[in-house]
Amino acid sequence: MEQGASTLGQALIGRLPITAWTLVAVAFFALGILVYVAIRSRTRRVDLEIAVQAFRSLDIEGFRNLVDSNEEAFLRDNLSPRKFREIKRQRAWAALIYAWEAGRAATALAQIGQAAQRSSDPNIAASGVQLSENAFQLRLQTIRASLRLLTEILLPDQHGLSLPPLVDQYERAAETLSRLGRFSSLTSNYFPSQK
Repeated sequence: MEQGASTLGQALIGRLPITAWTLVAVAFFALGILVYVAIRSRTRRVDLEIAVQAFRSLDIEGFRNLVDSNEEAFLRDNLSPRKFREIKRQRAWAALIYAWEAGRAATALAQIGQAAQRSSDPNIAASGVQLSENAFQLRLQTIRASLRLLTEILLPDQHGLSLPPLVDQYERAAETLSRLGRFSSLTSNYFPSQK
């Protein structure tokens, strides 16, 4: 019986295309990154004022351009296949860096939201809850986007899909962040060692 299961397993492994193995490798790599980020974020404190500035300084229009399917179609039509793959990989790497930075900013925004939730002002506390939720959703979107972008780096001939949920979630978080408005007092009240 064990011999039959072993033979069946080897037969299934032999039939999987290289694309499937690549996707499995990407999934394990992404899982490793997630574990690393989770452990690192638990041990490292974030300077909240710098995090707010970093979040606001992200060029979301630049990111939107990098993942635009119309732009990709234009490049595919006007470049040789080899040059297209090279450019697509470069654009995917750049977009991955944007997604990574947006994810880091989302983690910091969650901390700001938690600080705001402890405010005695009910409006600030409610905005803090909303900011924490938006930050969590943004973090999930950045993880999804990162996985997709890693796949595009490995398989540039695949047609890419746009990433509107990430952009929309970023804009919702930015809107909530702007409603809070009084971050310097929040950070000094709740994170005095951060100064």
